Amino acid sequence: MSSGAVVAHAEVYRRRGNFAGWPANYGLWNWGNEIVCVFAIGRVGSPDGNFHLEDPCHPFKPAQARSIDGGRTWKQEQFNALVPAAETLSADEHVDETLKARKTIVPAQDLQPLVEPVDFLDAEVIILAARTGIVGRPTSWFYVSRDRAHSWEGPFKFNGLELAGGISARTDIVALDHHDALFLLTTTKDDGTEGRVFCARTSDGARSFQFQTFLGKAQGGYAIMPASARLLDGAVLTLVRCNDKGRRGWIDAYKSIDKGRTWTFAGRPVIDTGFMGNPPALAQAGSRLVLTYGYRSFPFGIRAVISSDNGTSWTAPLIIRDDGGGPDLGYPRTVVRPDGKIVAVYYFNCPKTDERFIAASVFQLV
Repeated sequence: MSSGAVVAHAEVYRRRGNFAGWPANYGLWNWGNEIVCVFAIGRVGSPDGNFHLEDPCHPFKPAQARSIDGGRTWKQEQFNALVPAAETLSADEHVDETLKARKTIVPAQDLQPLVEPVDFLDAEVIILAARTGIVGRPTSWFYVSRDRAHSWEGPFKFNGLELAGGISARTDIVALDHHDALFLLTTTKDDGTEGRVFCARTSDGARSFQFQTFLGKAQGGYAIMPASARLLDGAVLTLVRCNDKGRRGWIDAYKSIDKGRTWTFAGRPVIDTGFMGNPPALAQAGSRLVLTYGYRSFPFGIRAVISSDNGTSWTAPLIIRDDGGGPDLGYPRTVVRPDGKIVAVYYFNCPKTDERFIAASVFQLV
């Protein structure tokens, strides 16, 4: 895919002096051409050699934006859910100790049990998973919206999930039936570093969860940030962001044919995601799978690979854009419009500018 196949790039959120980032940590949902993205907003910091150009002395507050024209234009909205114990949501690793949710959250006090079950087959109902940090023993929770993200309920506890390494949750859910679903989540390794992907299942609409199994063995680096889809044949495919100690990144695939009880390694769709790596975003577009990711080496940008055989094989990387000013970008989420075009939302930077902003690209498969 050349740049000529890209229908349009759009800015979802951009403010001078602000660092807006990491849609993959939060979520993206659509109802036809109505699309909602949740992300975080902090402040740009001074260049000091860190990978992210952030100011750790300010919280990263959640925000959301909505498009009603298939991703062409976006309007900012307030994320009106309660953030427990802090202003920072799912970004403890980017702020000073005093701003971390981990420092003040009391799960038994700040997180509530879900009472009204979630109908996973109800298109109006969505879930957003959240966390404190990514190392040690992080705490996680989730929110529920039953009105297309106009309002949020929660924070709710992952009732029944007690892992020694805690839970570092991002939103990755596979619906199996009305009240039955798989949640693909991450926990820390035995030494407290990130991380390992595991599968949990709920059969009562997210009121309680049961640990199923890990996906793969613990690595020297990490395996985190799953992105999953239920395939047309009923199997579940999960893509995982991987990184070795040398900071080389790639994406691995795992498949389950028994509703998450067991998983088998299913190949390496992307062998290189650039310096420090980047998480996958996965969408089912008709009979094809679309895997979108940020590429953090030169030329910096957003890429995609396509599978026409349920994830058995993938195309060479397709360039969605390669005009990034540095590696601090990516973390996409994707949805498919009614016309079959793909909308990818991610954070980005441009040459000779400091701000980090949320962008969208609309493209079609050829």
